[in-house]
Amino acid sequence: MNRSATHVVTEFILLGFPGCWKIQIFLFSWFLVVYVLTLLGNGAIICAVRCDPRLHTPMYFLLGNFAFLEICYVSSTVPNMLANILSKTKAISFSGCFLQFYFFFSLGTTECLFLAVMAYDRYLAICRPLHYPAIMTGRLCGMLVSFCWLIGFLGYPIPIFFISQLPFCGPNIIDHFLCDMDPLMALSCAPAPITEFIFYTQSSLVLFFTIMYILRSYTLLLRAVFRVPSAAGQQKAFSTCGSHLVVVSLFYGTVMVMYVSPTYGIPTLMQKILTLIYSVITPLFNPLIYSLRNKDMKLALRNVLFGMRISQNS
Repeated sequence: MNRSATHVVTEFILLGFPGCWKIQIFLFSWFLVVYVLTLLGNGAIICAVRCDPRLHTPMYFLLGNFAFLEICYVSSTVPNMLANILSKTKAISFSGCFLQFYFFFSLGTTECLFLAVMAYDRYLAICRPLHYPAIMTGRLCGMLVSFCWLIGFLGYPIPIFFISQLPFCGPNIIDHFLCDMDPLMALSCAPAPITEFIFYTQSSLVLFFTIMYILRSYTLLLRAVFRVPSAAGQQKAFSTCGSHLVVVSLFYGTVMVMYVSPTYGIPTLMQKILTLIYSVITPLFNPLIYSLRNKDMKLALRNVLFGMRISQNS
């Protein structure tokens, strides 16, 4: 089909969450508070890892990078969502919609890979402690982090480009707060089963292989923990691994409902709530989950905050 002749849609309308003006103001205030707290929490982790020499270890290097990823991930959706709530037209440009679509999925894929790398780090630290310093070097950490970012951002340009070339003749209303795969495909005037199949197969493979690797790593890790003779050693291992498992459960549980299981039977409002959990709520909870149960991180955060107060008073 001639794209120039059929593609008349120049913008999309993101309906967001329904409700009267008072509800919209409440949602705006709530999302703004969540966004600011997410930036502050993850930013504090980055500062603590960077400023405290005791945290210059592979685990905290990965955690600092993961906190930066969470800031990027939540920033790919929430600022536009806040502007959309206050907007009367609730419009997003065609290019802006697909740019958000690309960054949202690329950062989500990067997060899956990061969680797998962090599981590998914990597996080595607990199951092979004597070999851990020799294996998990700074060079390897840098390579793993670079691998996560590169694979995450190089995997989706071609599929999303082909989706953007589909004819969108109207209507242009998306009943969501972001540009997602299902709503966009529903607005296309021509079916694209091959493109849709490739996209969902790629997303499913990333989810499947990373979650299987994470589950395998933690299965081996838990077996090793139960062999630790001291109760204090077991408690420390459970404290570290338990926080990782909470993050994995929150993120993967909601993502797999949205992108692996069929969504046609899920109400639209429930799809929005599930998307909120893994794209907005999880980045907010990560600093709490990783810091409140970690003595070194809590001490480093106190030092960072205390240092800021001293510099302000001087």
